[in-house]
This record gives sequence, structure tokens and C-alpha cells, in this order.
Amino acid sequence: MIRATQVKPQHRWTEAAADTVVLDFDDRHRRRLVMTGTRGLGFLLDLENAVALRGGDALVLEDGRLVEVVAAAEPLLEIRGRDAQHLVRLAWHLGNRHVPAQITVRGLRIRRDHVIKAMVKGLDARVIEIEAPFDPEGGAYAADGHGHAAHQSHDHAAHDHAAQGHESHDHHDAHGHRHTHGHGHHHHDEHCGHDHIGGHHHAHEDE
Repeated sequence: MIRATQVKPQHRWTEAAADTVVLDFDDRHRRRLVMTGTRGLGFLLDLENAVALRGGDALVLEDGRLVEVVAAAEPLLEIRGRDAQHLVRLAWHLGNRHVPAQITVRGLRIRRDHVIKAMVKGLDARVIEIEAPFDPEGGAYAADGHGHAAHQSHDHAAHDHAAQGHESHDHHDAHGHRHTHGHGHHHHDEHCGHDHIGGHHHAHEDE
């Protein structure tokens, strides 16, 4: 099987693409993966390191042909604030929970998550359900060894509260010796994305 071993960033190539692959956010963060283009071209993505692909990038095949990357529409939440200060506050709370977020001129976009949705609505945010390509800011969350975004689990808040009950503390025993006990454990779960390939776009607002 022919391999794609290089990536040309968007706006840095002008040749006609031999085929197109439509990928959701998770599949745009891979190092090695068998792919099939919309016109039937099969190939192996085989990069030296995982690369965060963006819509408009091109994968370079071994024979020099290019395959264009198109970001697939996914179920998202668009979060809007009353004003800029309110939106910054909402962004802080999302960042505090390590939620990958995309910044747009209208607000913040995240993957649909009922726990996070309830949290931001409790902070008086306006939340709209949409389907659109997801292109979050880089560097706001860690990536594991496979190039996937490491998302925190839905019960992140519960972990926060539990961690508070295991903070380090000191005490002295009957002999006057000082002992320090430290407990800490934090676990991030990886969330899988949804595959929505179609270009259909609709929005639904929750009041």
C-alpha cells in the first residue's frame, strides 16, 4: 500500500489534489492510520511523528501526489458570553478543566458534553448546539504518545473534590516525631470523538 509520509500545511501548496480525506478531530491527530479518500484512493498515513492536521493541509504520497485534508463536521457546543469579560471567565473555567476549545469571533466551541454544558449554563452562558468542523487551540491540553488529545473525564469535578481530601498533612506521633503524609492521584481519560462526515450544518439553541 502506498504511504503518505509528509504533510504540507494549508496555503503552502497549489497543486491539484489526487483525492480528499474527510477526518474528524481525533483522526486528524494520528501518526499511522490506513485511510481511504472520497474517490476511493487507499493509502497508509505513516508519519515519523504525530501531526495535528488542519483542514486545508495536504498529505504527500510517496509518488508525489497530494491528498487534501477536510475537517469533518462534528456535534459541538457554541458557548457565548454577555460580553468579552464574561467570555474570558467562561474560557478560564473550560481551561481549568482541560477542555479542548476553539475560539471564534462569536464565542467558544467545544465538543458536546452534558456536564460541561450544565456548568457553563450555570455561569449564565448562552449555549447553542451546532455541527461544524472542530479545530481547537493547540497547546491548551496535553497529547499522549499516540498523538491524541488527552481529554479529562466527565467526572473531573469529582476528582477535584476528592483530591482535596488527600492533601498533604503533618502530625507528630507519641514520641514527638514529625510525619508528613502526601496523597495525590489524578487520572485523565481519553474521550473518543464522533464521526460526522456529511457537510450538513444545523444549530439548535438551548434556553
